[in-house]
Amino acid sequence: MEQAVDGSCKVEVSDIDYLQRAGRTLQARMYVPEGDGPFPLVIEVHGGAWCRGSRVDDHNLNVGLASRGVVVAAIDFTMPPDGAYPASFHDINFAVRWFKESAWRWRSQANLVGLLGVSSGGHQAVLSALCASDGRYAQSPLPGSTDIDARVAFVIACWPVIDPLGRYRYAKSLQAAGSDYPEAIDRVIPDQEKYWGSEEAMGEGAPATALERGDELDLPPLLCIQGGEDIVHPRAQLDRFLESYRRAGGDARLSLYVGEAESFITRRPDAEATARAIQEIGDYVLTRGRAVRAA
Repeated sequence: MEQAVDGSCKVEVSDIDYLQRAGRTLQARMYVPEGDGPFPLVIEVHGGAWCRGSRVDDHNLNVGLASRGVVVAAIDFTMPPDGAYPASFHDINFAVRWFKESAWRWRSQANLVGLLGVSSGGHQAVLSALCASDGRYAQSPLPGSTDIDARVAFVIACWPVIDPLGRYRYAKSLQAAGSDYPEAIDRVIPDQEKYWGSEEAMGEGAPATALERGDELDLPPLLCIQGGEDIVHPRAQLDRFLESYRRAGGDARLSLYVGEAESFITRRPDAEATARAIQEIGDYVLTRGRAVRAA
């Protein structure tokens, strides 16, 4: 049992197996608040340019949410060299269905399950939510069950790489210009190439492009968190996506943290802006949970 960071309640932290994939065991780190529930349950998808990181990366964010009454399942998923696009989406789609089926184990309910992602994880959370029924991603059967889908009650994207192809070309242009740019750019270009394999795949996996094509998509309520000084995740690409989301009939909000750069929640765990962002995300999840229960 771990004491929550703000002292509001205790949070139990443990690791569980959720999927066997080609001889590998994929795990989730569970953050479960003390109490009777029913709690909203957030499946958290870590960042790392689709190629790096693990379920332990966003501990500060996840324990902060759990201390406010949200169950968090921070998942591992397939990354290169074990598998490139769309392998991680197979895992995330499966995880949504698996946690919906087993939500009762953590004093939650299937209709209270949502997705949260950070950076490339934000992109994966959004695309997984939009394409919940897409056969390209819903390829892993849930043992013993056929009627549980991967639709979610809400999705939260923290500084998402919302347009993989646009960000790839943007990063290449920063390199070519020869002026100062964030060191992260030199890492994300080869990572994107390793995960996506081609610009065609990057375009296929761009949520704004899917919306503009008029694809049949799910549009759960969406909250985006972005630092106002973030130049690793281009603001114009996020604005284009949000405009397309709203035009398609979805409820999408952007919360901009003035003066903050990329990954501020992860990089500055003790900052006042980080505390505000965790509270905002928690309030959003709890509000969505109350709306679902009242419906």
